[in-house]
Amino acid sequence: MKNIKVKTVFALLIPLLFVGCSDDFLDLNPLDQEVTANFYRTEDQAFQALVAIYDVLTYQSTPGVAWAPFLTVSDALSDDAFAGGSDANDGFHWDELNNHNIATTNPLAHSIWIKNYIGIFRANLFLEVIDGIDASDSFKRRTIAEAKFMRAYFYFEQVRFFENIPLLTATISGPSEYSQEQNSPQEVYDQIALDLVEAIGDLPESVPPNEAGRITKWAAQGLLARVFLFYNGVYGANLNAGNVVVDRAFALSQLEDLIANSGHDLFEDYSHNFSLVGEFGIESVFEISHGDTPVWWDWGYPRGGNGNLAAQMQGPRVSGSSNWNRGWSFAPVSHKLAEFMAGDPRFEYTILTEEELDGTLTKGYQHTGYFSKKYSSDAEHWGSGGQFELNRTCNFRVIRFSDVLLMAAELESPNAQQYLDRVRARVGLDPVPATPENIYRERRLELSLEGIRYYDVLRRGVDYANQEFTHSGIRGPNYEGDQQIFDVTFNPATRGFLPIPQTEMDLSAGVFDQNDGYL
Repeated sequence: MKNIKVKTVFALLIPLLFVGCSDDFLDLNPLDQEVTANFYRTEDQAFQALVAIYDVLTYQSTPGVAWAPFLTVSDALSDDAFAGGSDANDGFHWDELNNHNIATTNPLAHSIWIKNYIGIFRANLFLEVIDGIDASDSFKRRTIAEAKFMRAYFYFEQVRFFENIPLLTATISGPSEYSQEQNSPQEVYDQIALDLVEAIGDLPESVPPNEAGRITKWAAQGLLARVFLFYNGVYGANLNAGNVVVDRAFALSQLEDLIANSGHDLFEDYSHNFSLVGEFGIESVFEISHGDTPVWWDWGYPRGGNGNLAAQMQGPRVSGSSNWNRGWSFAPVSHKLAEFMAGDPRFEYTILTEEELDGTLTKGYQHTGYFSKKYSSDAEHWGSGGQFELNRTCNFRVIRFSDVLLMAAELESPNAQQYLDRVRARVGLDPVPATPENIYRERRLELSLEGIRYYDVLRRGVDYANQEFTHSGIRGPNYEGDQQIFDVTFNPATRGFLPIPQTEMDLSAGVFDQNDGYL
């Protein structure tokens, strides 16, 4: 991460086995290296462990499994983008996602599963040891809140993708605990809500510049509202955070506090949200830092660096350009989205057209002539060194203030019209009535290609998802390939959730049930 410096603590997770040694030697704790037995003692060590949790926020691949950035996966699942890649073979597993015909062996799904449980494990471990560490009470309160926020974040990503997952709030101590049963979605979401509600009270309202990227109270409030809207939309129920009922009024109260008191606001220039000048700026409520520190070379372990792999994957396959270079053309943007955004001032900052490119363009699979401009291989975000493709420097804006305003409007704030007007006025658009349909429409115009569209559709019901995600015959002027490679049929039986990875089904020894719609 660019601002929270990562210190590697591999030894925390790896037990050492010594064969052929005396009993006396086995009884001695190693003194010249940091291992679990002698590590969690000081405030500095605790901070290193906390940074190890933050580090997982930047993970977008799992070694030996797949590159699966949350942003790229979410947009490929939606109707805003296709699969892409260099050819049909390169995009095969992405095409499964885009067509909602996903094998239980799909490596992208498995990579997501592994990444989130790595983050959950590290958060659980931190929460188990922090009380025994020699550190100030204020340090403990803040870092416990940060760990709870991140556990909630990883669980939210996991349960939105897979629905039926094990809920682990403690580390697993041995093989006897490896077979964990799946919990109900309600149990998982209630734990997410509890973690966020508890975190809100102990998180700071602001951080100094040298701590940019650390979680604030406002990030937790924004995430809680996002969690509520998805859960309430899909399951039609409220959340229970211990003794606190998180209903529409409670979620709205968190957003109103954020809007009135956080100091967050809209950039005057919409494009600053996706530029270096806007990093950790006034509009960013929760942002994940990516960059070229450390400069990274290792293709076999890309998550060891901090480059934004989504930007690399989604960039156009252009060479010899002074503005765009060496992307891989995954998740090419659909003509459906381009038509929807036609005439909107945000189009030019959201969608990159083929006609804008200089250099030599190589057209990949499902070429549409459109690419993401928000997260792409643009020159502003080229790394300063290392392997070019592994060092994209654009941060991922998870929650922007415009999203907060639109969520509050959707939750029927008395200020709903004012909030919707603010979002539109920023880009020079006249007011429209703050009806639910207009708010949903504005969300798509404002937040397209930010990994949000898929879940906004799912929370409006399976019939609506089938209507939006099933499409045929929508072709743009620069499309390459037969019509059939662009046709998509949503599978309502899955309700939009991914399959439990087959490897995890096998490891559960029959304890897991596969999600509906998958064999």
